[in-house]
Amino acid sequence: MKKGQITSIIKLVKGGITEMNTAAIVNHANKYLKLGGGVAGAIRKKGGVIIQKECDKIGGIDVGKAVISSGGALKAGYVIHAVGPCMGEGNEDEKLREATRNSLMVADTYKLDSISFPAISTGIFGFPMERCARIMLDTVYKYLQRDTHLKRVIFCLFDQDSLFIFQKAYRNLSL
Repeated sequence: MKKGQITSIIKLVKGGITEMNTAAIVNHANKYLKLGGGVAGAIRKKGGVIIQKECDKIGGIDVGKAVISSGGALKAGYVIHAVGPCMGEGNEDEKLREATRNSLMVADTYKLDSISFPAISTGIFGFPMERCARIMLDTVYKYLQRDTHLKRVIFCLFDQDSLFIFQKAYRNLSL
């Protein structure tokens, strides 16, 4: 493999992350690892209380960090809980890069071959979708240029507008 080349697949899809058939899905978590609403609520509802119980044992984590739990009743065997930034807290772009990179590193630590991401920190955390798309796609692309177990990285976007924004950002990546 030449420097800068990737052999993994990056795919953009519209849908619900709890339906993804990858080794792990990423939960846009809060620092207390409480599965409340949004993506986390959907994961709790579909995956079962076991996921929350495992998160309770882990406790909290800092912004930019990521930890793993089982996937409970989900199609995915694991949930990687990544804490992204809230807009206005400062250094948001780097914190989003860290949350994305740390999710990928956790997947590699567990030798997982596939992972599905939501648009971390958008929604209630207020991160602009365009910036999120650019940062997350760039981080994943750079990460996949190294030796990794990951063969598929999927961005699962909830609606057509979000999918369009990620598609545009993907086309603008300097590949």
